[in-house]
Amino acid sequence: MFIHELTDWPVFDWDHHQTTTLLARVRHRQGLLCGRMSALGFELRQEAALRSLTLEVVKSNEIEGELLDKALVRSSIARRLGMDIGGLLPADRAVEGIVEMMLDATGNFDKALTDERLFAWQATLFPTGRSGLYKIATGQWRDAHNGPMQVVSGPMGREQVHFTAPDAHRLDAEMGAFLHWFNSPSAHDPVLRAAIAHLWFITNHPFDDGNGRIARAITDMLLARADADPQRFYSMSVQIEKEKKSYYEILERTQKGTMDITGWIVWFLECLDGALQQAEVTLASVLKRAAFMDRIATIALNERQQQMVTRLTDDFFGRLTSSKWAKMTKSSQDTALRDIQDLMQKGIVVKDEMGGRSTGYVLKDF
Repeated sequence: MFIHELTDWPVFDWDHHQTTTLLARVRHRQGLLCGRMSALGFELRQEAALRSLTLEVVKSNEIEGELLDKALVRSSIARRLGMDIGGLLPADRAVEGIVEMMLDATGNFDKALTDERLFAWQATLFPTGRSGLYKIATGQWRDAHNGPMQVVSGPMGREQVHFTAPDAHRLDAEMGAFLHWFNSPSAHDPVLRAAIAHLWFITNHPFDDGNGRIARAITDMLLARADADPQRFYSMSVQIEKEKKSYYEILERTQKGTMDITGWIVWFLECLDGALQQAEVTLASVLKRAAFMDRIATIALNERQQQMVTRLTDDFFGRLTSSKWAKMTKSSQDTALRDIQDLMQKGIVVKDEMGGRSTGYVLKDF
């Protein structure tokens, strides 16, 4: 049996003694991080939030096996937040939906979560009404047309069923109970509620597709309530992606267990603790980038150079070559080489020391 088939569903229980110390540690880390961030200037806070939100969107999709262009995600978020980051890239349909959902979840964390709001989120994720090659229902709960909603693995004919969601005819009542609980006052800490909401929503699995990403958006919404701040400075999805195997294992064990969800809450809190520790690394990177950008602030750069310098300071993947520059800026090879040589003359980039068939470049003193 799955937990949604138990007679006491959805009356969750957990060992408070086992979770209290861990919750206190997490809340302490949250307080320290928020305090450090509040001491920063407005622009640095914006940059830190932009970086964290970008990672949240990219990694939330990566958990589902979908890879997004990080630069496009960053540009989309910056555009919606009215940030001038230089070298903004054009909007991308595959990116805009999940960015819109995440910004609504965190930016409007204090507003009620309704079925219409959830429908809108899911519809923005699939603007064509398709998930890959398959047509799916959007802006509504899933129906029974395609049979039971199952999580399976293995080759066709030898599939292993890890989880079967509640029947479609139950969803109105199940989601009604979830939303009533979500929007009702509670004595429980918002971080605990984030753990419960994630498990409860993903167990209901109310949509044809997009359930994982929406569950993580709901989680971020409650974490924003816990911080009393719409700006996000840490990313749960980054940590979940790192621990994806254990994430699916604990979900399966919990969904096949009893209404005692202590194991899930402990896993969630430890994952959040890891996300908060990683945020310290992100903050150090933001401060390093700010110092570098201040150093070159008075140097005149063209739009292509601004775009590429921004990308190089934001966890650029791989080696920068003139051919990669040309492709990313949609310019000719000659133009790319002139841009790079100009940056070298201005002391912004230097040749790397890796050698190889093509010359690579890195930022100087970054």
